[in-house]
Amino acid sequence: MAEKPSVLFVCVHNAGRSQMAAAWLAHLAGDRVEVRSAGSAPGAAVNPAAAAAMAEVGIDISAEVPKVLTVDAVKASDVCITMGCGDTCPVFPGKRYLDWQLEDPAGQGVEAVRPIRDEIRTLVERLIAEIAPEPTA
Repeated sequence: MAEKPSVLFVCVHNAGRSQMAAAWLAHLAGDRVEVRSAGSAPGAAVNPAAAAAMAEVGIDISAEVPKVLTVDAVKASDVCITMGCGDTCPVFPGKRYLDWQLEDPAGQGVEAVRPIRDEIRTLVERLIAEIAPEPTA
């Protein structure tokens, strides 16, 4: 893995789970990790309930824009984490692939999105401990 690992989060619409995961990773790991997110069929905008749930913990994703999954994004990433997009993520040798089974927040209110947000944070914290732990002094 590169000195500064790169992580790509992929879900279908790149409007909920992958956006929340990317925001958590950027927030918790800072510049120790390069963060990308994309969708196999990107939506028009970030899910308002996901944005509201993240705002509750002080992270603003309201200005993010769903992006289409590209082969280049996968090639440029050390770790590719899928979230319910099935086999649409291209597979390349030497990449690490994880599939996080998370409920889809699409069409749900903020009350239903909060537990998904919190589960994503836990998964991201574990990922950071593994690929980019805090440097020891």
